[in-house]
Amino acid sequence: MAYPYVQTNLIMRLVVQRVSKASVSVDEEVIGKINGGLLVFVGIAPNDTQKDIDWLINKILKLRLFEDEEGRLKQSITDIQGELLVVSQFTLYADVRKGTAPSWSNAASPDKAAELYADFIENLKKTTELVVKSGKFQAHMIVDLVNDGPMTMIIDSPTLA
Repeated sequence: MAYPYVQTNLIMRLVVQRVSKASVSVDEEVIGKINGGLLVFVGIAPNDTQKDIDWLINKILKLRLFEDEEGRLKQSITDIQGELLVVSQFTLYADVRKGTAPSWSNAASPDKAAELYADFIENLKKTTELVVKSGKFQAHMIVDLVNDGPMTMIIDSPTLA
């Protein structure tokens, strides 16, 4: 296959970190800040749809990533009434298999990604009463976080054709 390696079967990807606190700043101004919960980086691929968004929102709200009274991972973000900070991150689709300059050809176009990122945040806010904060699409952001655990995972949406 000739470079660049463009994959057509990519799906929406999240990197989720359990945090004791996190914030995102643009131009030295904090635009989103949470005090414990989940920091969610969102990578959007060209074929992503509303079905991917719905599946991922359901998944992150129900994942048991927080300890119960006995120290077992039995509680979800919803159970503990935690907060969510959502940040767009097209670099989750960087292709570095050839050369030293990453290719971004596997990420969705900026127009499509902006629309789906906004839909992700809007639908998350409609689905839960939890605090939901966000970064700014296509901005240079400074993300400050304290990873709790550390607990970090990658969640890909299933193929929902």
